[in-house]
Amino acid sequence: MLTTLSSSDLKAFERRLTEYIACLQPATGRWRMILIVVSVCTATGAWNWLIDPETQKVSFFTSLWNHPFFTISCITLIGLFFAGIHKRVVAPSIIAARCRTVLAEYNMSCDDTGKLILKPRPHVQ
Repeated sequence: MLTTLSSSDLKAFERRLTEYIACLQPATGRWRMILIVVSVCTATGAWNWLIDPETQKVSFFTSLWNHPFFTISCITLIGLFFAGIHKRVVAPSIIAARCRTVLAEYNMSCDDTGKLILKPRPHVQ
């Protein structure tokens, strides 16, 4: 069954979608900063771990014990990925992509900020 949407319905939907995506932006920015900081810490720790001449002479677990900064930052990074940080970093993009999928049935789309894009109606002959 085909339903028609009024202009006020479309404006209300667009306003709510842009509001929701804008609300996600601060949290997404914080998660991105956390991911960057932990990634840099892990990379720095890995570099120090790899250039240490003792790393080759001792067992794997002993070398990890000798480099607690790397060990802790690596465990933290793995924990963040298990907690779903990769989804939280791109949450607004996921919401916009899902909306585009649904809106395609109504010959519409939206940009990454939630603004609606009305496409011309296809001509049926």
